[in-house]
Amino acid sequence: MVECTTAVMTPQFSPRASLAALGTRLRSLELFGPVRQRVQIAQKTVKHTPTDKLYDAFIAMVAGAHGLVEINTRVRSDAALQAAFGRRGCAEQSVVQETLDACTAANVRQMELAVADIYRQQSRGYRHDYAADWQILDADMSGLPCGPKAACATKGYFAKQRNRRGRQLGRVVASRYDEVVVDRLFDGKTQLSAALQPLVLAAEETLGLAEAQRRRTVLRVDAGGGSVDDVNWALGRGYRVHGKDYSTQRATKLAASVAEWIDDPQTPGRQVGWVTLPATPYVRPVRRVAVRCPKKDGGWGVGVIISALEPPEVLHLTGQPRDRAGDPAAALLAYVYFYDQRGGACETANKGGKQGLGLTKRNKKRFAAQAMLLLLGTLAHNVLIWARHWLAPRCPQLARYGLLRLVRDVGHISGSLGRDASGQIVTVVLNRAAPLAHSLAAALGVLLADDGVTVTLGET
Repeated sequence: MVECTTAVMTPQFSPRASLAALGTRLRSLELFGPVRQRVQIAQKTVKHTPTDKLYDAFIAMVAGAHGLVEINTRVRSDAALQAAFGRRGCAEQSVVQETLDACTAANVRQMELAVADIYRQQSRGYRHDYAADWQILDADMSGLPCGPKAACATKGYFAKQRNRRGRQLGRVVASRYDEVVVDRLFDGKTQLSAALQPLVLAAEETLGLAEAQRRRTVLRVDAGGGSVDDVNWALGRGYRVHGKDYSTQRATKLAASVAEWIDDPQTPGRQVGWVTLPATPYVRPVRRVAVRCPKKDGGWGVGVIISALEPPEVLHLTGQPRDRAGDPAAALLAYVYFYDQRGGACETANKGGKQGLGLTKRNKKRFAAQAMLLLLGTLAHNVLIWARHWLAPRCPQLARYGLLRLVRDVGHISGSLGRDASGQIVTVVLNRAAPLAHSLAAALGVLLADDGVTVTLGET
């Protein structure tokens, strides 16, 4: 038996020992390396470099900080957590704020490229096997309310907040993997009709989508991206578009052509039917499905789904046998159910970002500063999703966890961290009383074995 002869310093307590264990993994991957290489902020270094301060903000986000002021309480006061992430100290929150305020549009572009580099290095979405199955990309917008004096804060659509000012988050999600491919910041009045094309082009750049890959990619959008021009643009680039028609008037006219309405067994009152008018406005063949739901005034609310997918394809995407394509009702409903799955993709990602990462809580007056914060949040989102994927094989309950529970339940298990003489983390001891401690210790132990880190519950 070979005994470990590495001298371990007195262990340090951390209220986030489980997150610190993950930090040692991110450090070994040099996750923040592309940011250090690409982002050059014109600010003098006194004690911490500008990218070190961005790193401190990122650590605070994955530690659950909903405001940058929490850097002081979540990171600066936790020396063990700093060491696990490779920091020998932590900048004071006001100094981090000053660095963000010093950022320019050029720095934002540098950060976009750095986040894309990290995505290509670590993500499953970038390594998707297009020959084996479809890539599914969901594009959506989400309101980010802020003060009226903030740059580009305009009146726009903010759910349940009339006359509110703010900005808009444009997002593309690789839905099979719950990863954010692209996040972009827009002014408050911008909607998906104006943002769809730049968002999709940015996602193409990040994913490296060639024409053959675009032909195996489903682009799913809501009515904001369902104009004839936007649909034709996406079809012209080879995507299989699956979305909702932009025009309510056109949807009403198309619904009037339905010869037979079929009741949806999963949603009482909802009916669906094939549009029989020819789809002449589109540059490629599409199928259209009218959907209507009863309104309180006795009328019908009507929408139309536009899809470039064939019935066997959409049945496969909804987990049904392809041979059901001969059943008109099954194929018809599959188009509707596949559109409904948006609620578990981009919309869930937006909700998770707001609840788990405080997406709407951090507001900067300068537009470039807010865009940098947004991109740090994008990175934090993906890191938590990647961590879930790494740990779930030996801690299966994590597979169903969203961002809120990953931050709150997985990242906040207390314990102690032991460092060797060089300051490297070599032992992590988790609080055995925590509900996830036993299974998480086993999962982290396997994950960190190659990094020379031992994870235990303190057994002798």
